[in-house]
Amino acid sequence: MSVFWTAFPSAFSEFDRAFNDVFTGAVTRAGDNNDQSLTQGFRPRMDVHESKDNNLVTATFELPGLKKEDVAIDVHNGRLTVSGEVKTSSEETKDGYVVRERRSGKFTRVLPLPQGVTPDNISAALNDGVLTVTFPKSTPEQEAKRIAVN
Repeated sequence: MSVFWTAFPSAFSEFDRAFNDVFTGAVTRAGDNNDQSLTQGFRPRMDVHESKDNNLVTATFELPGLKKEDVAIDVHNGRLTVSGEVKTSSEETKDGYVVRERRSGKFTRVLPLPQGVTPDNISAALNDGVLTVTFPKSTPEQEAKRIAVN
């Protein structure tokens, strides 16, 4: 097991945040330097775990508030694409005024699949706002085979 340590964690995390903001379309408020940003889209968090014992890869996506009808999973050219649309609306009446907030945005996350994985090998479930997609790390055709020398 390798443990990595950095002498400048805050400098690197600030650099990573700024770099990611360029590609995710996030903009910050003028004069606001406390990491509060107005995002132009929604990008769900994704975790990928590999189980060598079970020959499985499990990808989890955090999709709070979404139903399975809001999410699409496609397989094309060896890539798994998870996409969907977030639409939320809330209204609060208090002390003679009404506050209405709306948020919407589309998202797409793409994950490369191991060679030989077909849509039949992929399973997905959405429970409590967490989408879990499971597929084999390698297919039987890909596994190494030992050839006996005569």
